Amino acid sequence: MSAQPSHFAPLARLLHWLMALMIIAMLFIGAGMVASVSERHEWLLNLHKPLGIAILLLVIVRLGVRFSTRQPPLPADLPNWQALAAKASHLVLYSLMFILPLLGWAMISAAGDPVMLGSSLRLPSIMPADAQVFAFLRKAHGYLAYLLFLTVLLHLAAALFHGWVRRDEVLDSMVRGRDRG
Repeated sequence: MSAQPSHFAPLARLLHWLMALMIIAMLFIGAGMVASVSERHEWLLNLHKPLGIAILLLVIVRLGVRFSTRQPPLPADLPNWQALAAKASHLVLYSLMFILPLLGWAMISAAGDPVMLGSSLRLPSIMPADAQVFAFLRKAHGYLAYLLFLTVLLHLAAALFHGWVRRDEVLDSMVRGRDRG
């Protein structure tokens, strides 16, 4: 059996950084949508929906890459609580990247609106129109988006802690993708 890799696979790194940009954009677009009642709201909504579906598709690809490639191990001297926190935060991130787009799709379906990804691409509704379900899903989507924002901030803080404080190559394994040499 081969030794553990010291860096993430190139496709894993590409998907990580592409999705990081998309999720950050999505969070700002979502915040702009709920803060706007102008014509900008519709424009942001028309960005938000296809970006959400793109994130859903990419997280499926990303999970496939994660389960089919080997990841570098966490540092051996990492305290158990930090290793557990790292694993739990990744589980939360992946779950939210998968659940939030589905929740948004279900929310639009429950509103009775067409799920349009442009002027001609319409997704099927995934649930019947129901105002009470829509209201519940809208709140859930908002709360989970805040949880995603918080989790992304914690993930970023942990990455910077590894890069700047511990200097243990965890950040470099995703940034550079190779050992310093």
